[in-house]
Amino acid sequence: MSPDNLIDGRAIAELIHQETAQRIAALKTRGLQPGLVFVRVGEDPASQVYVGMKERVSSRLGIQSSTQVFSEKTTESELLKVIDRLNRDPKIHGILVQSPIPNHINSAAIYSAVSPDKDVDGFHPVNMGKLLLGDRTGFVPCTPAGVHELLIRSHVPIEGAEVVILGRGNIVGKPMAALLLQKARHANATITLCHSQSRNTAEHCRRADIIIAAIGVAGFLKADMVKPGATVIDVGVNRVADASAKAGTRLVGDVDFARVKPKAGKITPNPGGVGPMTIALLMANTVRAADQSLRN
Repeated sequence: MSPDNLIDGRAIAELIHQETAQRIAALKTRGLQPGLVFVRVGEDPASQVYVGMKERVSSRLGIQSSTQVFSEKTTESELLKVIDRLNRDPKIHGILVQSPIPNHINSAAIYSAVSPDKDVDGFHPVNMGKLLLGDRTGFVPCTPAGVHELLIRSHVPIEGAEVVILGRGNIVGKPMAALLLQKARHANATITLCHSQSRNTAEHCRRADIIIAAIGVAGFLKADMVKPGATVIDVGVNRVADASAKAGTRLVGDVDFARVKPKAGKITPNPGGVGPMTIALLMANTVRAADQSLRN
């Protein structure tokens, strides 16, 4: 396959940011600046990095953002009170509770407490239900929405395609399947969702026109599992030992990239593929939430 088969997530994300910035400018002419709040509980290093990245992009685009940080010992009831206060604040249009949440707090209860109208992460049961029903008024989780945009803007045929999704998680796998099977434009795919208990996963993958790897195992997707010309999207984030790296570890995806790339029709790098798109769709969701607030 051609060496230019990389799907450049950074470049596509930048195009979406430009569109989002135009929408923000239009809202400001109507006297409204989108507001986004990040809620972080504890001092998880990765969470600090991710929230920092999101804040920087928010600032660059003109979204008023802030981060509220709480102790690892914060109780569930205390966190619910914080979310209730944010739900009632008219200047805040998007609320993102950064995962992971400490184990003593029921994460499902926290995500359900965020107003569906401010749930720009798309995790509220109302928004998940709307996604499954094909109701476009809800918010789609940012990573599946980002993958969808990558496919669309890279001109990958989705209608009628055989799609294998590796991983059945609530953040990527399940909503990704729901998004691509809709009776709608840029959907209508035939979905196979593989997981840890699936039989013959390699055989399923070899049939696929599109493989979306979100199974959480470093290098899981091997070249012999990919048919020539298939599109491969790597969502995985795995930390592996690397003596040559300054920190002694490095981040890799779920795809054996070096061996799969020559065989794939199109493939995302990792990093530089799905990650920037997740942030781009978070910003787009926030601006849509702000716009919808004018109509409520």
